[in-house]
Amino acid sequence: MPEVGDLVTAQLVVAPYDETTSAALSVTAPDGTVSTPVATSTDGGQTWTAPLTYTAAGIWLLRWTVTGTGASVETETVGVAPAPATMADVRSYATTTQLANFLRAAPPLDAVQLLERATRLLDSDFLKAAVYDEDDEGMPTDPVVAAAFAEAVCSQVEFWGEVGVETDVSGPLQGVAIGSVNLQFGAGDTRSSPDYYAPGISRALSSVPADKLRWVAFADGFGW
Repeated sequence: MPEVGDLVTAQLVVAPYDETTSAALSVTAPDGTVSTPVATSTDGGQTWTAPLTYTAAGIWLLRWTVTGTGASVETETVGVAPAPATMADVRSYATTTQLANFLRAAPPLDAVQLLERATRLLDSDFLKAAVYDEDDEGMPTDPVVAAAFAEAVCSQVEFWGEVGVETDVSGPLQGVAIGSVNLQFGAGDTRSSPDYYAPGISRALSSVPADKLRWVAFADGFGW
């Protein structure tokens, strides 16, 4: 599958064909804009090519219109993927280098997306009631806290590699054991096992001294 930024050569083979055959290409981008790359033939009208750059992710429509001998209209839809994300594109508590060192193996090819997802999970399900020093972007400034958060998200990515990325939280997180704090999952009949989270998350967070990472209670009772 092509990606954003790819320069490709669109091609059409016409049969039958002769010196009267001519082909034109119309390209509709995902946003609806239409362009007409210049199509040429070097073999007397049988094979037509046109340069095309995919500038956006989504579905592209290529429409060839042939006149003369072999007259026809040929359409093709092409799905274009976004350019691969880099660490500069996402918010993550760990880098792919840290993940590789944690796994002691090459990280998965979708490591950037997994680290971003694990970071969102840590933020939403574990750190809502956490207090720690952070910069303007909400990233921890204390190296001990930063290392613990990195270990936590790497643990979750490793966990997904074992149980599948589809595994996710099925109920609200009431808590998990972090040091002396005992947190619960779900409520009443909805209570679920903490198997949706990597055990390494709580171990990593509980390793941080209380003066660097502490927990507060919310007014509605959700907190630690």
